[in-house]
Amino acid sequence: MSNLPKVFVTRSFWPDVLKQLFDIAKVDVWQNDGPPPSATLAEKCSDANGLLCLLTDRIDRELLDQCPNLKVISQMAVGVDNIDLAACRDRNIPVGNTPGVLAETTADLTFALILSSGRRIVEADAFVRTGKWKTWSPDLLVGPDIHHATIGIVGMGAIGLEVARRAHGFRMEILYASRSRNMRVEAEYGAKYVPLQELCNLSDFVTVHVALTPETKHILGEPEFNLMKPSAVVINTARGDVVDQSALIIALQSQRIWGAGLDVFSKEPLAMDSPLFHLPNVTLLPHIGSASITTRRRMAQLAVANLIAGLIGEPLPHQVT
Repeated sequence: MSNLPKVFVTRSFWPDVLKQLFDIAKVDVWQNDGPPPSATLAEKCSDANGLLCLLTDRIDRELLDQCPNLKVISQMAVGVDNIDLAACRDRNIPVGNTPGVLAETTADLTFALILSSGRRIVEADAFVRTGKWKTWSPDLLVGPDIHHATIGIVGMGAIGLEVARRAHGFRMEILYASRSRNMRVEAEYGAKYVPLQELCNLSDFVTVHVALTPETKHILGEPEFNLMKPSAVVINTARGDVVDQSALIIALQSQRIWGAGLDVFSKEPLAMDSPLFHLPNVTLLPHIGSASITTRRRMAQLAVANLIAGLIGEPLPHQVT
C-alpha cells in the first residue's frame, strides 16, 4: 500500500466514481463545502502525484513550485483558465479537462436565461410571492418575445451550436461571431456569420460562449453595449470576465440595454454589495450551467479517467496540454 501514488481531490463528489481512485491510489479528499485555501492546497499537493481540481482552485506557478512529485492534473470542467498551462508544460505535467458532455446542458440553461430574462419570470414570481398581484393588467410585466427575435451568438463552438439549435426551434434569426465560420450551423439553422459589431447592433439577445483567454477577456464591454439596442438582453453562461461586469452594470443602470441573464461573474460568489442585486431587469444564477445530475456525474467520470491515465503513465483521454 505504501507504494501507491498519492492523490488530492479538492472537493467530494459521487462516492462510487471516486472509488475508482481509492482502488489504485492513496486518496485525500477535501470535505469542506468551499475550495481549500491556497496554503492548504499547497500543503496537500506538496507530496501528491495527482491532483483532481475544480475551476475554483487556482493552480499557478507558485503552487506548482511546491509540488515536485506532481505527475498529472485533472480538472472537472471544460475551461482551464484557473490553471497556468505554460507552467504545467514547463514541468511536463499533463492537464486534463472534461469536454464533450456539457454543451447541451449549458445550452439548456442559456435558453432558460433567455426565457427568464425576456419574459421576466423571476420578477413575476417575486411579484406574486410578495402580494403585489391585485388584478390582470394589459401592461403587467410585459417583455420582448423570444420567438422570431434575433439572437446573436458570440462563439460558435459546441455550446454555441446547441444554443443555435434551440434558437432555430423558436424561429429566431441567428447571427454569430466567431474565430472562424461554422458551415454546419449556417446550413442546418440558417445562421449568418457577421462581425461582432454588427451582431451587437442587430441582436435582441446577445449570448456569449467563448473560453476565457487574454483575447476574449471583456469581449463584451462598453463599446459593444453602446452598439446594442435599448431593448437588448445580454446572456452570459461562459466565464464572468468575458463580459466587462462594471460596464454591464452601467449599461443596465442607465437603461442603455434592457436586461441581462448571468450565470457567471468576474468574482464568484457575487459580492452581496454588488449593484446587480438592485437591478430588477437582471436574472442571477450561481454558476449552474452544467448542473444537471447526468452531466455533472459524467464530468466526474471523465475527470477520474484522466487522472488515472496520468498516474499510470498513459495518455489522458482528454488532455489540454
